[in-house]
Amino acid sequence: MLGRSKVEAVKAGEMETRSLSFSQHEENVPYIHRVGAPPKVKLFKEFKDTVKETLFADDPLRSFKDQTRSRKFVLFIQAVFPILEWGRHYSFAKFRGDLISGLTIASLCIPQDIGYSKLANLDPQYGLYSSFVPPLIYAFMGSSRDIAIGPVAVVSLLLGTMLRNEIDPVKNKTEYMRLAFTATFFAGITQAILGILRLGFLIDFLSHAAVVGFMGGAAITIALQQLKGFLGIKKFTKKTDIISVMKSVWGSVHHGWNWQTILIGASFLAFLLLAKYIGKKNKKFFWVPAIAPLISVVLSTFFVYITHAEKKGVEIVRHIEKGINPSSVNEIYFSGEYVLKGVRIGIVAGMIALTEAVAIGRTFASMKDYQLDGNKEMVALGAMNIVGSMTSCYVATGSFSRSAVNFMAGCNTAVSNIVMSCVVFLTLEFITPIFKYTPNAILSAIIISAVIGLIDYEAAILIWKIDKFDFVACMGAFLGVVFVSVEIGLLIAVSISFAKILLQVTRPRTASLGRIPRTNVYRNTQQYPEATKVPGVLIVRVDSAIYFSNSNYTRERILRWLVDEEEHLKAASLPRIEFLILEMSPVTDIDTSGIHALEELHSSLQKRNVQLVLANPGRVVIDKLHASNFTNVIGEDKIYLTVADAVLACSPKLADV
Repeated sequence: MLGRSKVEAVKAGEMETRSLSFSQHEENVPYIHRVGAPPKVKLFKEFKDTVKETLFADDPLRSFKDQTRSRKFVLFIQAVFPILEWGRHYSFAKFRGDLISGLTIASLCIPQDIGYSKLANLDPQYGLYSSFVPPLIYAFMGSSRDIAIGPVAVVSLLLGTMLRNEIDPVKNKTEYMRLAFTATFFAGITQAILGILRLGFLIDFLSHAAVVGFMGGAAITIALQQLKGFLGIKKFTKKTDIISVMKSVWGSVHHGWNWQTILIGASFLAFLLLAKYIGKKNKKFFWVPAIAPLISVVLSTFFVYITHAEKKGVEIVRHIEKGINPSSVNEIYFSGEYVLKGVRIGIVAGMIALTEAVAIGRTFASMKDYQLDGNKEMVALGAMNIVGSMTSCYVATGSFSRSAVNFMAGCNTAVSNIVMSCVVFLTLEFITPIFKYTPNAILSAIIISAVIGLIDYEAAILIWKIDKFDFVACMGAFLGVVFVSVEIGLLIAVSISFAKILLQVTRPRTASLGRIPRTNVYRNTQQYPEATKVPGVLIVRVDSAIYFSNSNYTRERILRWLVDEEEHLKAASLPRIEFLILEMSPVTDIDTSGIHALEELHSSLQKRNVQLVLANPGRVVIDKLHASNFTNVIGEDKIYLTVADAVLACSPKLADV
């Protein structure tokens, strides 16, 4: 029989092993390690550690330790305004790179801003306003060196669609603008609160696959919306779904299209796509697609001016308000029927803007190998949108296209945003009258060429190869946006993302394990067909925490493994199962429902004359098993450090039967 002895001491310098006891057959037989109870942790300390790991995993107060009061104040100010920290080491060499990149993205943002404001159903100057104040605020408070701030296509369309569902932008222009400022204010409040309370992990619930589908669908919707300006159609549907848009387009083919407008739009769209191709083909020419939109605006405006094409049906911008941002503090709704509508629209727009900005920031931070503080980013984005809402701006965030140009132009710090903002300031003060004759067709062409890059078909193909359920989420979001509306597509994206989480939580994977030949390693028999099962022993692994949501399923699935194995053994006239070893290393946590499920499993196994054995439960799990007295129910000698130890302990018992 197998004898057991407690290890009472360890040699000097060895790790303490108070939590382990060993079983030993003879001197040349390996030890069998059992798992003991971990030291008790006080309730308050356990709660504090859990909260710290959840909300403060990056330990933001680490730099404040052992500092004087004045030094702590300085560190706090630098934490709020990172520019005060890196600004001390700023140099002319860095400024040269920031100046070039700032001028480059300014040439790209000006024509884009005018076009994006139309997506939001706002006058052209509001797009420029949103590229003046918000980038200045972000430059002082943001932690990314590469993000270029301003209006973006997806958020502009989303905001415009949701606002138009509440107020007609033509009949009630003043109320519409007020609701836009209100939504922007609450978008900023949402972003800032998420950052201050360190709840940024909430945006991760929108899966990458859902974002890919949503962005692709939004890109197609935006491009379809531009057919109005591209074809010169005056009467156009207010709906965004593809069916309504195509009906509106083909319904006006005989009397609504303007060939001069189409000629302008098609010519410059071809030019923009060629410029983009040149920049993509050779990274040295990154500036070509960056300045192409501004060149297109200048040339098309000049062409319309000298030919008076506006008299032949070519729609033009006509008027852009001159001067910098007027105050809009008194325009924000803080009471009345539109407050809750502004809150709802602001939360949705703020979350989407946040998701886009954080994704961009993380991408370029990893490329330049520096750390991006997500919570600081949220506070910075929130602050800039709050201030922006009070200075006639609508929701601004990080732009994919401008940030990429900013990166390739050699930006070093957020000063590139300041340079861009200064150029926009000069544009608002002196140049806006020049845009009077800018044709709407060129703005449509610029937007179409910009959003094409949002259709990431390669990512969709990769998602299909990796995870079919992820692909369902991707296509669900895509089809929802294209065939219904932006809001429905977003709702589908969020719903499918949550559905996937719930499915994975409620239906955890389990596996039957076997021994890899000539080793003591036990692996999934489906993944490793050469793995052999131990006679009389069934080894099952649970690949998830066991909670109330999946405890019954987990118990039933383990019993199903047992029933299937017994039927197989009976058909082959082999010895029946006497031990069920539960491999628990992937089980990160367990609650009372999970423990109750183990108790029911143990009871069911006893009726079948099968003994339950646990292998390698983690610290949290074993602590709860001891607290619930479950270890005494099955016996402390039925809990082992590894599957190999458990099998070794069960084998002599099988031999004695």
